[in-house]
Amino acid sequence: MSKLVQLIGLCVLLCASAYAEVMMVAAPQTIQSGVSRAKPGDTVRVMPGLYPESVFVDKDGIRLTGIVQGDRWPTLDGANVRNDGILVSGHNVTVEHFLIKRYLGNGIMIQGANNFAVLNNRVEGPGFYGIFPQYGQNGLVEHNVISGIGGSAMYIGMSQNIDVVHNETANNAGYGIEVENSRQVLIEGNYSHGNLVGVVLNLIPGLPTKSEEQIVVRNNFIIGNKPAEPSAEAKSASVIDSGSGEPPGGTGLLINGADASTIEGNVFEDNPGAAIFVMDHNFGQLFPVPDPKVDPLPDNTKILENHFYGNGRSPFGRTQRVLAVLKQTQAPDLLVAGRGRRNCVMGKKSLTTLGADEWTECAAGSSSNALKTMRLDKPVETPSLTLEQRGRLTWLAVCTGCHSFSSRLHGPPMVAARVLYMGNPQKLADWIAHPTKKRADYPAMPPQNYLPPEVRLQVAKYVLGYGNLD
Repeated sequence: MSKLVQLIGLCVLLCASAYAEVMMVAAPQTIQSGVSRAKPGDTVRVMPGLYPESVFVDKDGIRLTGIVQGDRWPTLDGANVRNDGILVSGHNVTVEHFLIKRYLGNGIMIQGANNFAVLNNRVEGPGFYGIFPQYGQNGLVEHNVISGIGGSAMYIGMSQNIDVVHNETANNAGYGIEVENSRQVLIEGNYSHGNLVGVVLNLIPGLPTKSEEQIVVRNNFIIGNKPAEPSAEAKSASVIDSGSGEPPGGTGLLINGADASTIEGNVFEDNPGAAIFVMDHNFGQLFPVPDPKVDPLPDNTKILENHFYGNGRSPFGRTQRVLAVLKQTQAPDLLVAGRGRRNCVMGKKSLTTLGADEWTECAAGSSSNALKTMRLDKPVETPSLTLEQRGRLTWLAVCTGCHSFSSRLHGPPMVAARVLYMGNPQKLADWIAHPTKKRADYPAMPPQNYLPPEVRLQVAKYVLGYGNLD
């Protein structure tokens, strides 16, 4: 019986491969034309050349792969006018070997998709985010290089079971790697340098996911995170100082309200602020509208053996102001602002610390070495969705990156924004496709015209409903 099962399985694999096709794309053809022809299971191979477009992958099981020949890459160029490079809403999609530059929004965005892989890409600014998986599960982000971004070079939002490994985030105006309201994320073997903050574990109130926990930051090089003056385009794209207060620039690793973080084997070197800064939401009133469903305290943090060299020598901005109150001129290896519970640090006496009096010594032999990956053994099953479910998922996967129901984030709270469209969801759906700037104190909303009209209309109906959008 076991041999019969094996033969049946082999037949299924052979039959599937027999029906899979390879779609070749070469400029001046568009990449989108190849995606449009592809069926689930197909590969779209893109030759080196210039592709001035945005690509939307809304099918499952597509492998979008660029062909690199020497120093010639398939290059998506936003020309500082297009919003997004590659957007993925299909499950089981791989994006690899592309150079993506000069987009104002996102280089590569994964929207509510599971079992994704983003591999060996180069993303250049000035956009909001370089690589942005949001509301997905079971993903891999590996061997990418991201630079010149106005916000977070790599942003993992409201996702779980994600590996972020062997990437380089360099010279970005905001964060190198940011994990926000996510669970079970491994950040390992990355090189984060020249950013405002190297790595950030961020729990933000007002979002649908109410926790940030079980993040392992291991064996990374977090070095010299003080950004150069950003370009004018990057300044216009920056989302760092909108809604979450001024971040402590020059920090190697920032833990903001996150729980169950494990920090081990990292090299922190020449960061002008604290190597590690741990804060709660009450510190400096980061969030003017608290979320009663969110615990604002960072708990169960484990800072195990790491390596510290030359950090804290020239603090600036928020960190400098904190230290001035404490009559200090240099930042410590570990700076704690606010409260937390059950936090520990290994070799506490060998580190310089400030505010960590209540932190205990981690148990001898504590290590995360047994953890090999945060990804799941099997792909996540993804059932088909009704149109109503697609509308809600689009709100969660796309809109909540910038909007909450009652709190100010990068965009205005929806309780204020939706007043203009009550009773007319089509008007809101049309505006979503081609938005105009209406509020001077918020960045312009990027157009979402890649979304199918029926999905945009369903999003508008959902937003204009009277339930709690969170």
